[in-house]
Order: sequence, then C-alpha cells, then structure tokens
Amino acid sequence: MAQFRRASRLDPIGVSEILTIGAKAAGMKRQGAPVIILGAGEPDFDTPDHIKEAAAAAMRAGETKYTPLGGTLELRLAVQAKFKRDNGLDYGLDEITAGTGAKEILFDAFMASLDPGDEVIVPAPYWTSYSDIIRIAGGEPVLVPCGSNTGFRLTAEKLQAAITPRTRWLLLNSPSNPAGAGYSAADYRPLLEVLLRHPDVWLMADDMYEHITYGGFEFATPAQVEPRLKERVLTVNGVSKAYAMTGWRLGYAGGPKDLIAAMKVVQSQSTSHPSSISQAAAAAALNGPQEVLAERRAGFQARRDLVVEALNGMDGIECPVPEGAFYTFADCAGVLGKRTPKGAVLETDADFCAYLLDCHHVAVVPGRAFGISPYFRISYATSETELQEALTRIAAAVAALA
Repeated sequence: MAQFRRASRLDPIGVSEILTIGAKAAGMKRQGAPVIILGAGEPDFDTPDHIKEAAAAAMRAGETKYTPLGGTLELRLAVQAKFKRDNGLDYGLDEITAGTGAKEILFDAFMASLDPGDEVIVPAPYWTSYSDIIRIAGGEPVLVPCGSNTGFRLTAEKLQAAITPRTRWLLLNSPSNPAGAGYSAADYRPLLEVLLRHPDVWLMADDMYEHITYGGFEFATPAQVEPRLKERVLTVNGVSKAYAMTGWRLGYAGGPKDLIAAMKVVQSQSTSHPSSISQAAAAAALNGPQEVLAERRAGFQARRDLVVEALNGMDGIECPVPEGAFYTFADCAGVLGKRTPKGAVLETDADFCAYLLDCHHVAVVPGRAFGISPYFRISYATSETELQEALTRIAAAVAALA
C-alpha cells in the first residue's frame, strides 16, 4: 500500500506542547491518578445565562442558515459598537469581520498578507500558535526574547533591531498569554514611534484578554494610542475569555477594509462564516449587561494573588505579578541543577514540569513551549480549591529537591 506523504509545509510544525501535556495528564487521570491540570487557558466559569438564552432564541427563530462572510449585520453592528464604546475606535461595517475563533482571524490575516519568506516579529514569550500559523502561511516568525527584566515586554530598541526589509507584521498580545504582561499606553508609545518610521510594517494587536486586567493597570490598544497607525493595524478580539465562551468559537477584528476584504477571500474557501448560533450569542454578549466582566475579574484577581504569593514563597521560584489574563509565568532557574528524590537532575524547565506531573500529579507548561526558558506557566482559571491543592503539591515537590 502507498504510504501517506505529509506536506512539507508541516515539517517545522508539531502538535502544541500544551495539548501534549494535557493529553498525558488526562490519560493519567483516566487511570486513576489524582492529577490537577493547570495547563488549559479556559475559564472555569459558565457562559452567562442571557447569552445562552439569546442563542436558544436564535435557534427557535430559525437563525440556523448560512450567514454573510464576516458575520451577520447584527454581530458586526455589535462589534462596531464595542470598539467605539470600549476603545474609542470608529470602524465601518466593511472594516469589521468575524471568524471561528480569534485563531481563525489570525490565520486569515496572515494567509491574506504573507508571501513566502515575509517576516513577522513576535515577542517571546508568545502564545504557541502564533509561530506555527505564521509558518503555515509561508512566513517566518522572528522571535525576540523579552524576559522578566523588561516585564516580558518588547522594547523599542529590540523592535528596531528586529526590523528588516522582509518585515511585514509586528504581533503584540496584551495582556499576554503566557506571562499576563500588559502594555499600557505609555508602554506602547515608543514601539509605535518605531513603526511610524517604518511605513511598510503593519501591526496585529491581539486584545483577547482586554477585560481581564488587575489593579491600576489601564488597558489600551495600539490603534487607540496612535491614530496615525490605524490604517495599518488589525485589532483582534473575541468573546472566549471574558465571557467564558471558548467552545462557541467566535472571534472578531477591525482593520483596513482592503485587508478585511482579503481575509474574507481566505475565509470563503475555508469556514465560510462562524456558526450562526454563535454569532447571535456573541452579539448578545457584546450588547448585553457587562457587569459580569467586573465580577469575574475580581475572582481571577483573587486567584492570581493566591498563586503569586505561594510561588514566591518557594525556594528557587520567582514569580512576577501579572497585569492581566489568567496565567502566571514563573522563573524556575533556582531549581535547575537540583536532584529529585529518585536521583534525576532537573536540567531544563521541561524537566521540572515533567517532575511535577509524574511525581506530584500537577500539570503545568514549560516556558520552552512559549519560546523562552527557564519558566513555567500556570493557568489559574480553575477553582481556588484545586489551586490550593496544586500549590501545596508544587511546594512539596520543590522542598524535596536536593
């Protein structure tokens, strides 16, 4: 029999390490191990009732047919109002699109704009899918390490040094996955000044965690901070995190109409449009009461404080305080080189994470999955009870090292 021939475009791409670790942890749980999984970026809150009711009403009304590319008029009007209300951004309806999750928005934008060898600057740590989506689209991710010494944020100097004649995009995520690092308006300005000097470089702003911020941090988005750049900024967002709608798969974006039109060409040959029911639900989320955002943000902040305090109390672990999202990204350099009770030497962050899972039944993700080591990510989008138990186990694991 003829063997399957895998496409060469997949050669540099593998299954996400987050998914690999999650699958291993889930397998251990099925076999009876008391594993706590702190890997998934998914809120444990339920989708608010008024959103679910809007979806049910749409089904009863027969809104189960194909919709226009880029979303229904109802949804695009809701997105338009959201950008104006929350960000002070005016987008025409032909400058707005919706996709099957924000991941599709990123994919469509890169497929619509990258030629082979075009470069996209991505600060590391970064969400694992960024680099692979860029590669599938024929581009080259230019990964710029940004450690805890800069708050996991890109500096103007590093941005300038990374730009070449092949640079097409800069991709920024604030607050970020995995570090929870946020760019304030003041943080953005030096970066945007660099882009003003490079008119061929566009900016993709992933604002997915916009509504999950803490303390005195004030969210800003680049097109809002520097209106002169608006015509080469794609502002990406979605309902997955803030409204606990991960499974509904609905992302959206605002940007220049020529880019949006090109993205729709890509979308027309893939998903056609997001689920009609998800679109009705997303419109209800954006148009409906927003009090739930503050309530859930307070819950996430309490969990953040719990995790940060516990990690910083462990010998060899240093955990900065995130400005947003629901992740901590702690430095584990202080435990590397030590031995486990079984005699294994922890040489990398991946070794440390494997030790936590195999010996203490806590699943976390090593920094190498996000392009920078030696760190590990905890998702605290789970109950305080599970977090308390997981932190107790991690503390015991660290204390047992010699």
